[in-house]
Amino acid sequence: HGLLMCGSAGTGKSMVAKRIPTILPDLSWEENIEISKIYSLCGLLPEGQPLLSQRPFRSPHHTISPQGLTGGGKVPKPGELSLASGGVLFLDELTEYRQTVLEGLREPLEEKKVILTRLTETCVYPADFMLAAAMNPCRCGYFPDRSRCTCTQQDVTRFLGRISRPLWDRFDICIQVTDAGVHKMQYQSCNKKGSSAYMKEKVECARAWQAERFAKENIYFNAQMSAMQLEKYCRLGEKEQEFMEKVYDKFHLTSRGYHKILKTARTIAD
Repeated sequence: HGLLMCGSAGTGKSMVAKRIPTILPDLSWEENIEISKIYSLCGLLPEGQPLLSQRPFRSPHHTISPQGLTGGGKVPKPGELSLASGGVLFLDELTEYRQTVLEGLREPLEEKKVILTRLTETCVYPADFMLAAAMNPCRCGYFPDRSRCTCTQQDVTRFLGRISRPLWDRFDICIQVTDAGVHKMQYQSCNKKGSSAYMKEKVECARAWQAERFAKENIYFNAQMSAMQLEKYCRLGEKEQEFMEKVYDKFHLTSRGYHKILKTARTIAD
């Protein structure tokens, strides 16, 4: 599921993102081979290490070009989307990326692949990654704390407007990140339930449920469900359906947004 974290600088957004790979299931043999092929093609495999053996975490700077993100060149080479395949693509300071770069994400996020066409050949590279992003809530970074935020409502709206509606729809989960405070940080340091090892067990348990659920389907995760599969595996009761209809109308959801809610709810239940 795509994850967007919104909060002031220093609240731990980047730290959270960097720890996502530590709670993901271990690579399967097939995934390891595919990912290692991409890194080998780009000359990025560590010396003396033929396989990566761990999920990638890629965090390109916001000055990256569209070609650097999707791949390309006279001799087509994979870009950051393919290098992140099987792992996490983290876009920090999301609003600072150029519009052409962000719009280049939309098709690969749907198709899970990048197609590079040249006069003499066509290359298809995988782009099946988890998208994580972080951004400030406004230019100064303190909204909605009006004791510190100096932005007008128009400034905030203009700032958030840098992200198009279709791209917003690609994020299944949006989180407002606030300062945890020193007491909570001290508590987490001695709390086993806050450890990556504990969370990884929970994730692997949820993945096991999904593997069983989709054993006869051509998918692996809840996020990959089609509309027909949603009808089969996420059927709502009468009250729940009425509630979702109200939500759909009130927040002007798109069909994609509506389906994302159901998929995310299924994962939370798992």
